[in-house]
Amino acid sequence: MFDFFRKHMRLLQFALVVLIVPSFVFLGVQGYRGLGEGAKQSVAKVAGQSITQAEWDEAHREQVERVRRQNPTIDPKLFDSPEARQQTLEVLIRQRVMLVTAEQLHLGTTDDRLQRLFATDPQFAAVRNPDGSVNKELLAAHGMSSDMFARRLRQDLSVNQVLLGVSGTGFVSAGAADQALDAYFQQREVVLQRFDAAIDAARVHPTDADLEAYYNDPAHAAQFQAPEQASIEYVVLDLDAMGQQVAINEEDLARYYTENAARYTTPEERRASHILIAADKALPAAERAKAKAKAEALLAEITTHPERFAELAKANSHDPGSAVKGGDLDFFGRGAMVKPFEDVAYGLKVGDTSGVVETDFGYHIIRVTDKRGGDKRSFDSVRPEIEAEVRRQLAQQKFSETAADFTNLVYEQSDSLKPAIDKYKLVLKTAQGVTRRPALGATGPLASPKFLDALFANDALRNKRNTNAVETAANQLVSGRVVQYEAAHALPLADVKETVRARVVSVQAAALAQAEGKARLAALQQAPQTDMGIEPRRISRLQMQELGKATTLAVLGVDPKKLPAFVGIDLGADGYAVAKVQKVIGRDPVVADAAQARNQYEQAWADAETQAYFGALKVRLKVQVDAKATAKATASESAADGR
Repeated sequence: MFDFFRKHMRLLQFALVVLIVPSFVFLGVQGYRGLGEGAKQSVAKVAGQSITQAEWDEAHREQVERVRRQNPTIDPKLFDSPEARQQTLEVLIRQRVMLVTAEQLHLGTTDDRLQRLFATDPQFAAVRNPDGSVNKELLAAHGMSSDMFARRLRQDLSVNQVLLGVSGTGFVSAGAADQALDAYFQQREVVLQRFDAAIDAARVHPTDADLEAYYNDPAHAAQFQAPEQASIEYVVLDLDAMGQQVAINEEDLARYYTENAARYTTPEERRASHILIAADKALPAAERAKAKAKAEALLAEITTHPERFAELAKANSHDPGSAVKGGDLDFFGRGAMVKPFEDVAYGLKVGDTSGVVETDFGYHIIRVTDKRGGDKRSFDSVRPEIEAEVRRQLAQQKFSETAADFTNLVYEQSDSLKPAIDKYKLVLKTAQGVTRRPALGATGPLASPKFLDALFANDALRNKRNTNAVETAANQLVSGRVVQYEAAHALPLADVKETVRARVVSVQAAALAQAEGKARLAALQQAPQTDMGIEPRRISRLQMQELGKATTLAVLGVDPKKLPAFVGIDLGADGYAVAKVQKVIGRDPVVADAAQARNQYEQAWADAETQAYFGALKVRLKVQVDAKATAKATASESAADGR
């Protein structure tokens, strides 16, 4: 029992976030009725109730924060797009539809069901104390009280009932499922002949006139353009720049070492063995007294024969995880055990055995077998990391104090970056060939779309002014200016002649392969009994990646009632293929588990019915999305991100 909780505590705490919190992320403390308080701009309506711009913004912020907590390394730019915000709105609408429907259908969750679920469902183990009560400290760490948690859980259970009647009762007859699966996983015997453009490329010799015609074709102009680009100079205000300017003395470092001594001390750990005589604190007093008497009898035996501790633990301990190891709990730190157990274990010397120790689990006899840790690293050994930490903290403070002034300075004196360089002792950086989109492999500010958008804004290009200070990373502001600008322009044919030649060869080779393939197809259709001299093969949808989507779908699209049949397949730049479909065969043998395939089909059918039901609910509740308001909101957000 102790082994399990000690080893899996972090996992269980994480489960609280992953399994419980996300399901409430869009609902808020007071439910949907209180969400719109103080907000005016409506972006959508459900049953006449508005979803406001403020709600949408808050829901998106919560969604971003939740994902970033679970994936700290994820790129925040993934959430900046209009598509990401639109997805948040769709989820918000779905939650609102479910809430309104649950209320209209009078769906609720009784106190008894709520308590039973909380007490028995494994997903809530993270927030259950040993006595079955709510772990208030863990909830508080996630910004929830026990009452808030109960309300949200009750609301979530009620909402789930809306779709459960549809999703949980999906049914497809075995005959219908098998018929659909037979068609989907069907194989066809095919003779396939390819005419590869790559092979014909050696036979193609375009003339200079061909190259000029391709180059001058307006449809190909974009292929031979040099993109607009600029030579720029820029400065970066960040923690590194601020860190170079802060002064650190030995007294500061020594004080930091003293104030944070615990950080440089290895946490002390104890290793102990124990014997547990289980007796839940809810048991009658007589039963607990009986358990205590048994523990005292075992203690007396251990006092007389201390060498029998492991033997007695194996025979008598009610903790199955440690009993098989003679009671050994391995090393544990403070906070891993319940407090009465921990207090005694950390109060004993190595080799000492406790008296009978009472906890909520019952009665324990504890023997400390080893200890480790508790050593403090010397100041000299940790001085470099202390200096780095102190410098970082001072740099953070200086950055916070400087950021607003830097922003104002590069704006107010926009004809040069020198005032900012002189005042903040920054380094002037330069870059050539900068384009509107980050170059492959770009790093730092040059990889920031926001900074590049600011550089290529009309005012920065036309007047060669400083850009506004752009936040390109946490604790990093950048301002730049365009020194020289070159608009997009067509490259001379002489400069791109070999590229043009390669494109023309590809086009002409593909045309040659397609002409040969079409001629072959016509000949076979005139003489269908012709032996193609190619070994037939079997094709199914499961081979789509191997053969390509065009080939697979063309073969499977042939009418099975008119076999054998010929079909030509245009492979674009790759050439052409001719297929002779000879016969239909049963399912691809890769689909070995017919029962699993049928279950998946039934689940897909149930999902489709659920989506249809949800669509009907949206119609019934007259869901309306204000396209102009949402478009304006996403555009405003994008503009704000680009400032």
